[in-house]
Amino acid sequence: MTTFHSTLAGLLLATTALATSAFAQEAPVAADAPVAASDQDQPSAIGDIVVLGRFIPEQNRRSPEVAAFLTAEDLQRTGDGTAAEALTRVTGLSIVEGRFVYVRGLGERYSSALLNGSPLPSPEPLQRVVPLDLFPSEILAGVTVQKTYSVAYPGEFGGGVIDLTTISAPSKPFFNFKSSLGVNSETTAREGLVYFGSRTDFTGFDDGTRDVPGPLRLAFQSGRRVVAGADFSNDDLRRIGQSLENAPLRLLQKEETPVNFGFQASGGLSEQLGFGTLGLVFVAGYDNKWQSREGVRQEGYIDEGQLKVGTDYQFQSTQNDIGLNLLGGVSLEAGDHEVRWTNFYTRNTTKEARTRAGFNYLSGNVVRDDYTEWSVRQLFSTQLAGEHFFGEAWEAKWRLAYAKTTRDAPYETRFGYGQLPDGTFVHNIQSNRISFSELDDDLLSGGLDLSYRLNLSGGREAVFSVGAASSDNTRTSQQRDLRFVAPNGLSTDQVKSRVDYLFSDYNIGPYLQIEEVTGSNGAAAYEADLRVHAAYAQLQAELIPTVNFTAGVRYEDGRQSVTPRDLFGGTTGFLPSTIEEAYALPAATVTWNFAEDMQLRAGASKTIGRPQFRELAPQQYTDVESDRTFIGNPYLLDTEITNYDLRYEWYFERQQYLTLGVFYKLLEKPIESSVVDQGASISQTFLNAPEAVVQGAEIELKKYFEFPSAGLDFVANKRWLMSGNYTYSNSEVRVGEGDMVITQNSLGVAQPASFYVVDGSRLQGQSDHVANLQLGWEDDTARSQATLILNYVSERTSARGRPGEPDLVQDPGVFLDFVYRKDFEVMGRELGLGIELRNLLRTDYDEYQELGQKVRVNNYDLGASASVSLTARF
Repeated sequence: MTTFHSTLAGLLLATTALATSAFAQEAPVAADAPVAASDQDQPSAIGDIVVLGRFIPEQNRRSPEVAAFLTAEDLQRTGDGTAAEALTRVTGLSIVEGRFVYVRGLGERYSSALLNGSPLPSPEPLQRVVPLDLFPSEILAGVTVQKTYSVAYPGEFGGGVIDLTTISAPSKPFFNFKSSLGVNSETTAREGLVYFGSRTDFTGFDDGTRDVPGPLRLAFQSGRRVVAGADFSNDDLRRIGQSLENAPLRLLQKEETPVNFGFQASGGLSEQLGFGTLGLVFVAGYDNKWQSREGVRQEGYIDEGQLKVGTDYQFQSTQNDIGLNLLGGVSLEAGDHEVRWTNFYTRNTTKEARTRAGFNYLSGNVVRDDYTEWSVRQLFSTQLAGEHFFGEAWEAKWRLAYAKTTRDAPYETRFGYGQLPDGTFVHNIQSNRISFSELDDDLLSGGLDLSYRLNLSGGREAVFSVGAASSDNTRTSQQRDLRFVAPNGLSTDQVKSRVDYLFSDYNIGPYLQIEEVTGSNGAAAYEADLRVHAAYAQLQAELIPTVNFTAGVRYEDGRQSVTPRDLFGGTTGFLPSTIEEAYALPAATVTWNFAEDMQLRAGASKTIGRPQFRELAPQQYTDVESDRTFIGNPYLLDTEITNYDLRYEWYFERQQYLTLGVFYKLLEKPIESSVVDQGASISQTFLNAPEAVVQGAEIELKKYFEFPSAGLDFVANKRWLMSGNYTYSNSEVRVGEGDMVITQNSLGVAQPASFYVVDGSRLQGQSDHVANLQLGWEDDTARSQATLILNYVSERTSARGRPGEPDLVQDPGVFLDFVYRKDFEVMGRELGLGIELRNLLRTDYDEYQELGQKVRVNNYDLGASASVSLTARF
């Protein structure tokens, strides 16, 4: 409030001075008019005027840090369905796996996501960072991406912090209903793989078919491994095996894939009460999407210095994603005080059927594996926050939040087959698996920020800020693995039978027997906790005219632990992992407004990056996206990061600007993913590389054009947009003589780093080039808007290769999209039409290794997609 008043006062003062000067120059004066001696001899009553305040309309210019902002208008223009998709338009940002955002080429572990300023837990087994595909764009009022560190934010900061702001109560009541339909060239109306599941799968909720059956649940609760012996008789094992669901969850079928569709309702109102203004807002949405993939997955090996194809699979999968999201907010505003209560729930269910077949290098045979999967990710967040002004000087902000995420994956099945000489596939009874896994993640957090504004001379001001924050993140995870064995072998007819026939109740007991293989490769369960207590102090001031200075320090005390747990009362063979560190994290930014519409920023800071729970936990997990097994490393350490930024900004018109920036980051002990040598299979773990640097430059331009005198109405009636950004970054991992690393396999014994990491290699996840271009128009008369969107991300290292092998590389490529919006009226009702065309260039997904020969690690067509939506506004 004070800033606005002083800025406005400076603007009015400057306007008055200019008007006075103009009047003095232009008013006619007679040549013989007498001049009063007092007018000549006395000094000017006003004197020289120095304008210290400025009207600064751009969010990214008002921010004391280098930041990018996505507004509600930006989200509407690009038509992106989730926060993850929308953030790919921001300078230096790219998206991985459709869920995780990389800032300036640094992996998702170096970025943090906040919801209205509060941290969030993650339902992902491999990440502590929350996947941003869980947040539909319709619930967002905007997104802030801050690329230079300020001490008010958590210390886990590498590439940037992403703060999602949900919509708030409107000034006028509204209610909208939206429906949409979509198709994909590789999926819709084409034959895809399916399995029945349950009658209610289309809702995203199982009808109980996938619940752990009673006999198996009691066996799990006994604390004993489910194997033949003293604890479980043959009759016990028969009852347990027969209690498992068979045909509905195991039998793959082919079926034509339907269209994508979705519905959404949103509304809000504000009501004036005697004690203030009460606001309400809600959003509810449901979407049902399908994606089919058909491609190649290969694994290579080194022979005579060349990389050759070993394992070579053709694979096919069909995935059905069903999303449900609910947002409800209540706010109360009374004068200089406002309290908000925001609740958000999202649920994403993934149902997938897939198969792969081809030559397996390890076994030396042609094999086939069929999979069925069902996983449910849920996130619930509730936050109570307040903002209070006490006079013109004091401001207080506080927040309390609780968030819980879960991931439940029951009945993940795998059934293997071998090939006979005549080409017939028969059951390989040694290669079957049924898994039940659960993950629960809770996060309780709170924070308080106090600021005091001190008016300085000349209309300048200083803001003193202090704050404290605390968070407690706990996670539990466990996985139970079962398989069927044939103690006396199977007949020819049995191994040739259909999967639901083979594993029917008739065969379980006499021929097949259930046994548990949980924990045979690593810890079956773990408990994890991360507690962080922090306090900060910061000064933001215009110490001298046109030079703004922001500096502060954050003290952060963190304790992270991961404790493997044996489900059978024994020992896991793995020691608990504990990282207990305290850091003083300084940050400073100087902004020089050397011209009315230009400024220069320079910033420096020190931040950290902590290992994620799964990276520390020695529990094996198979990623269905790549069919790779991941296992954690309990010997990981924190990463310490030093950041430098320099940026030039020119705001030549409202909502139009040009920015140029350079950055440099030094990372001590960055965490890298490394491939473990386990025969011909690809398995990944994690390690601390000795050191890495990231340096680069970025440019961003946003410009509107108008041609009112053009001959064509199509051109003259529109406001044309050109917006683009480009980031070049170069990273280098440094490995010197004597540098050592500790891997999961080494069991705490240091090994030469050069054996796992090549000196001078690119940092994992970093792309040299990221570029975005938007070309479009707005027509206020026709109430329409159209945008052509181009996104390019160059190659990046997805994982380190085995020792002596090249790294795994992903090539995201170029994506071209087109979005069209038009509002119109039908029978007095406001309607909005939306058309989206995605991946018009039909760029595929490509991950490979290359050394003489290219091995296609994971390659499939993404296809082009189209969707149409209709919104009714009431």
